Amino acid sequence: MRLIFLGAPGAGKGTQASKISEKYNLPHISTGDILRNNIKQGTELGMQAKAFIDAGQLVPDEVVINIAGARIKESDCSNGFILDGFPRTVAQAEALDIVTSIDAVINIAVDPTLIVNRITGRRMCVCGESFHVSMGIGKTCTKCGAELYQRDDDKEETVVARMEVYDKQTAPLIQFYGKKGLIRDVNGNALMADVTNEISKVIDDYNKN
Repeated sequence: MRLIFLGAPGAGKGTQASKISEKYNLPHISTGDILRNNIKQGTELGMQAKAFIDAGQLVPDEVVINIAGARIKESDCSNGFILDGFPRTVAQAEALDIVTSIDAVINIAVDPTLIVNRITGRRMCVCGESFHVSMGIGKTCTKCGAELYQRDDDKEETVVARMEVYDKQTAPLIQFYGKKGLIRDVNGNALMADVTNEISKVIDDYNKN
């Protein structure tokens, strides 16, 4: 099954995509992770992307399209995939239509206030673990002991900017895919396990048909 996960920054797309990927053995393709890896490695692509991400803006379409298009052509995607963070604009969606067809678009809807609290409270570690201040964490990672940090794009002013960009450029995707009859809305305000179950039901119902 070829899936797209939609939702504002902090809606839980990455978390849910990881869980669904494991449950259904579908590759989880996160363009955000690919870009962050390039930033960490200091590649030319990474440096270009960092300037946009730090300002709360979207990385240009042509960059993201090339990354995603190449990834879904790899052999492990032959039986399906989960796209997380792509497409983010109607132009990207139209470009994706040329490369492949999509079976369903999971729209994770979350209250904006909850999203701001989720993102600004997130803390990261160099080992890849992530935490939230609501967990009562200290300043160091409980897994490796390294000092935790807040990503530049998780700071409140950047989060607000990202939300504004999402509303302007990404939310129209709901209308784009809605016209194709592909949108499946799930309640992202619910508990994590309940959201996973709701998404699983969408997939199971599709596979029955």
